[in-house]
Amino acid sequence: MTIHETLTRPRVAIMNAVHDLPVLVARDKGFFKDEGLDIEFVTTPGMAQVTTSHSVKFDSIFDRPLDSVYNDGGIDQYRMCEWGIMKRAVEADCSGLRRRKIVALGASMSSFAIVVAGDSKIYEPEMLKDKEIAVTPNNGSHFTTLKLMEGFLALEHIKTTAAGSMPKRIEALKQGKVAAVSLMEPWISVAQKMGLRILIESHSTRSEAAGDDLDGKTLAAMFRAQARAVKELEKDPTPYIHQTWRLLHAAPQPYTRERFDDTYTWTVKWNMVVPGATYENIVDNRAWQ
Repeated sequence: MTIHETLTRPRVAIMNAVHDLPVLVARDKGFFKDEGLDIEFVTTPGMAQVTTSHSVKFDSIFDRPLDSVYNDGGIDQYRMCEWGIMKRAVEADCSGLRRRKIVALGASMSSFAIVVAGDSKIYEPEMLKDKEIAVTPNNGSHFTTLKLMEGFLALEHIKTTAAGSMPKRIEALKQGKVAAVSLMEPWISVAQKMGLRILIESHSTRSEAAGDDLDGKTLAAMFRAQARAVKELEKDPTPYIHQTWRLLHAAPQPYTRERFDDTYTWTVKWNMVVPGATYENIVDNRAWQ
């Protein structure tokens, strides 16, 4: 008996090649089916997609499109930046929303960069002291920017602001409205082609989240399919994507207590998530049990 014969058909969110390439490859190559899975893939909005609205104003992270779909039961499993998943897993209970747990460290590692104008007089991160960097609040661009900058500046001198989606913030940078912007692929490469200058860059790991009703055996099969896709990409990514630089992948891994303690403590320090959560309440490595 296959897994999908014993469970409701899992609904899994997918975005784009930057966020979800191992999932897309596993889907298209039939790796999920090889694991006995019958998955419904649900396309959800993401900031790196050309179809996404340029407005990023939400009263709550739970009002964002992907979160709304999850809260309404439209998807059962999704992935996004590590800190975004952390915030959602911790605060969903506080908000009386559908619960979700961190179930893995994800396969895709997005590249983020802090970018300045080509003729900017800012040549190193220290020179952004008290100058505004445009980010998407409570998003990978926000968290990674803070992580990058706190090695160069005291916390009180790191200034972030919102300036809309990545195309909008590039425009704000070109108009001199902000000193720098945080971008991810493919917008980093777009910015370079425009003559903008990269100041500092780093990868940012994603996490996997799932509802309590998605059992460990199903998640394990899903992650095995993704791991197989990662091996396929390591051999040769060009059949699946033309622009291969800045894309990094690894097999999904258990989310360790040490990783939780470090990331959660850091996130609380920046007042980006409510305190009081525990590893036992937020993390569930049931795929490896």
